[in-house]
Amino acid sequence: MVADDDAPTLPLPETTRWTVARKAAVINGVRQGLLTVEQACERYHLSIDEYRAWERDFDSHGKAGLRSTRVGIYRKPPRTR
Repeated sequence: MVADDDAPTLPLPETTRWTVARKAAVINGVRQGLLTVEQACERYHLSIDEYRAWERDFDSHGKAGLRSTRVGIYRKPPRTR
């Protein structure tokens, strides 16, 4: 991760292993205006849908929602008719 003294840290552009902390850092970077959603997706080779899913899970469940191994616990079950 790259860091200045006062700036939040962002993962390196070459990041391929997405930990909870790295996902949260990207979301916070976008929210603090360090980069746009489009720039984040281009920089980290993400689709808009993937980024929005991270953001949705983060907003709903905090950092715990970003855990890929626990994603089924936090997602709403499908609706039945």
